[in-house]
Amino acid sequence: MSFDRGRSAGYMTNWAARLFARAIDQRLKAIGVSSGQLPVFFALAGDKALTQKELARLASIEQPTMASTLARMERDGLIERAPDPNDGRSSLVSLSAKAKRKADLVTQAITEVNAGALDVLTAAERAAYLDSLAKIIAALERRLAEG
Repeated sequence: MSFDRGRSAGYMTNWAARLFARAIDQRLKAIGVSSGQLPVFFALAGDKALTQKELARLASIEQPTMASTLARMERDGLIERAPDPNDGRSSLVSLSAKAKRKADLVTQAITEVNAGALDVLTAAERAAYLDSLAKIIAALERRLAEG
């Protein structure tokens, strides 16, 4: 049996994701943010405050990885923690004022990397690509939820 990784959806998607992360990391380095922190930035946008458990679920990241990410972000002054009024055992995480000041630069970097990657596609191809990815993600999430 022969495996053609260039025709494997999983392999090609993973490869593209790694390349996107490297390109975005190049842009974010000067801002003091990394691509691994982006799920937290996105989840906490709009002055949201969430628990670590909620962040891990939203980002589809394991709890230990989320704990490490949050520890680094807290060290770098990008997040703040406050006691959760509904659960004395946990805290609510929110973006710090420093992180909020960086948000526009983060968005600009991501937008430019995405535009540079997708400019080889027509507008119709970009729409079809993103629609197809959304369907694939939904199918995978359903399968994982079913066990």
